[in-house]
Amino acid sequence: MASTAVLVGVAAARDDGRYANSPLKSWFDSLRSGKGPCCSDADGSAVADVDWESRDGHYRVRLEGQWIDVPDDAVITEPNRAGRTMVWPIKGAYGISIRCFLPGSMT
Repeated sequence: MASTAVLVGVAAARDDGRYANSPLKSWFDSLRSGKGPCCSDADGSAVADVDWESRDGHYRVRLEGQWIDVPDDAVITEPNRAGRTMVWPIKGAYGISIRCFLPGSMT
């Protein structure tokens, strides 16, 4: 149950057509990290404040009960218009990797 509560979907980050008129849609569509466009290969999700941290100038995020180091080139450095911390994970044969990470303001 805890792992399902870790990720809370953010409407504007998922593009199935329901949010075509969202004022943040074009901004989400334009987000890129050093790994490429964020929304091209993965759906973005909001991350609760207890499930991410910054230590020694690097980020890590808890997904599915495990802490994953965020690669420096996955961090989006532009201002966060959504406010919430966001992550775009990709599941592969070797586990979960982070395509993009957008730090938010801890509340």
